[in-house]
Amino acid sequence: MKVFNSEQIRNIGVGGHSGSGKTSLVETMLFAMGETTRIGATEQGNTISDYNEDEIERQVSINTSILHGEWKQTKLNMIDTPGFSDFYGDVVSGMRAADFMMIVVSAADGVQVGTERVRQMADRYHLPRFYVINKLDRENVDFDSVYKELRDRFGKKLAIAQFPAESGPNFTTVIDVIKQKAYKYAHDKSGKVTEEAVPGNLQAQVDKIRNELIETVAESDDALLETYFEAGELTEAQLLEGFKNAINRQMIVPVVGTSATANVGVHSLMDFVVDYMPDPTRRPAIEHDGATRAPSDSEPLSALVFKTVSEAHVGELSLVKVFSGILKSGDEVYNPDSSKSERIGQIFLLNGKNKKNIDQLHAGDIGALVKLKSTHTGNTLCQKGKEFELPAIEFPEPLISVAVVAKAKGDEDKIGSGLHTLHEEDPTFLVRYDGELKQTIASGQGELHLDIIFKRLKQRFHVEVDTEKPNIPFRETIRKKAEAQGKFKKQTGGRGQYGDAHLRIEPLPRGEGFEFSDEITGGVIPGKFIPAVEKGAIETCEKGVLAGFPVVDIKVAVFYGSYHNVDSSEMAFKVASSMALKKAFMDASPILLEPIYTLQVKVPEDYMGDVMGDISSRRGKISGMDADGRFQVINAKVPLAELYKYSNTLRSMTQGQGIFHIEFSHYEEVPGDVAQKIIEEAKKAKEEE
Repeated sequence: MKVFNSEQIRNIGVGGHSGSGKTSLVETMLFAMGETTRIGATEQGNTISDYNEDEIERQVSINTSILHGEWKQTKLNMIDTPGFSDFYGDVVSGMRAADFMMIVVSAADGVQVGTERVRQMADRYHLPRFYVINKLDRENVDFDSVYKELRDRFGKKLAIAQFPAESGPNFTTVIDVIKQKAYKYAHDKSGKVTEEAVPGNLQAQVDKIRNELIETVAESDDALLETYFEAGELTEAQLLEGFKNAINRQMIVPVVGTSATANVGVHSLMDFVVDYMPDPTRRPAIEHDGATRAPSDSEPLSALVFKTVSEAHVGELSLVKVFSGILKSGDEVYNPDSSKSERIGQIFLLNGKNKKNIDQLHAGDIGALVKLKSTHTGNTLCQKGKEFELPAIEFPEPLISVAVVAKAKGDEDKIGSGLHTLHEEDPTFLVRYDGELKQTIASGQGELHLDIIFKRLKQRFHVEVDTEKPNIPFRETIRKKAEAQGKFKKQTGGRGQYGDAHLRIEPLPRGEGFEFSDEITGGVIPGKFIPAVEKGAIETCEKGVLAGFPVVDIKVAVFYGSYHNVDSSEMAFKVASSMALKKAFMDASPILLEPIYTLQVKVPEDYMGDVMGDISSRRGKISGMDADGRFQVINAKVPLAELYKYSNTLRSMTQGQGIFHIEFSHYEEVPGDVAQKIIEEAKKAKEEE
């Protein structure tokens, strides 16, 4: 297998909204590079990238897929990420392996919420990028209007590098602004292309766009700008080198046009990637904890496992990007995350599920490792004695949670072990046992995400779960002061039990928790029993009074009482304290509190009314709205109890064009009618235990 040095590699992160044509574009690129003999289609379930059973069934990318091929003596590594919001974690991890992003936009749909999300993530990781306006062979599409929308949304750094001579079903020709050439493609999807002169009717347009591009390149560099002012132009060499540098520094964001399914413009796109997009050596050195690793073979090894996948008959595959040094089969490497060494066995290059064996990966290259024993997604592999830990992958927080219950008794341990393994492979999936709720809670990015996880659990670990709505962590508190006496007296022959405590309770500001005060004077309760009084109050608050939920934001003071020289004990005062607290609590206007979450929803303006109406129906309070291009961002506060399965509702309401984020905000009083229902249900559940 041919080995490529770092300068001969391009690591292309492929992102965009679901349905923009990412996988189709990658499929056509593979065909053009001779990696396949036919162009697969997502709808037919026969693409190289979407090979997973769930992807074929649902006709949507679920996993990040790694693909590669050779174009003009350059290895193109393509990291095809899902556009579906439930699998956004794969976009995040895929970007850590990319040196730049190819953001695909459907000419038929324009800028969508997924476009914006990928662009924001590229900003976070300071990744160069370019936009591909795809599907230009569709009826009634217009390259110029989509380009204008991109420029309006994402700024004046955007510059046309290639554009279609025509759009619609007759789209066959791409104009390269820098080379000032036209590339005419065969109408038979073969990708055969002929280089021609720019048509006369388009020359003025090419000149205008090229002059704008030259100005943008000049403005990206002080020395070039000075040359441009003095000479009135840039030489061809200055333009090309300045263009490449400006892209790498994110001072210019190029735009090109294609139709992946018609195989028009794809060769031109790959030429563009090879000619202008950065190889790994042009990316900045990585600094972490005071140490630095430059993207070079001569540096000590540092590699990131950015994804783990499990395959039948193979086991775990660790997808790895080598940031520095050379990774060789047979090497012993060190994992600083687990503090363990690993022996590198076979190294593969991937095209979906197809594998090619290779002996080594140079700095900047991407491949797959097998049978690593103590290494998981997000871990670093480095040279022992020259330890270096790459920055962690910052995965998104979960958006939804469900309670899981074993379908068959006795499967609990297997389920726990299986879910833990699935979490190690996919850190956006979390599982924990909640002692307060008495439930095992599984959390993820959406219903489809969790469905896929539970399906994998069944297929690989042969156990099944049922899902339920998670219990809500309600709290109890009071509105006013109250006092009560608790007297515990027991005489059954021999030594008795005696404890007498008078408690005063009062509300504390929200979030203050529990406070205890000893106000005893004159020794009416000996000091040695005061801790028992406090303990009785704490334990009662933990168990709840009104409906069995923890009591919070309450101050408890013991101010009077009595004792017996012989019969008083710590246990007696604990019981007396509990009795007093329960009585006082019911006299202090008790209320239920519920967790309130900040909900932020981003949707196209057309769906704003439906989304706002739905939020109101969930007892939500809308706090504001912000325009963001043709999208609206709605901010609201909504009870957690009303957010169960919200992602499904939002997807249905917005035809998959809405995204949301939730974050805990505070606790708030539950309305009386709702509270009464919760209390009754809690009492009924307790009786059934």
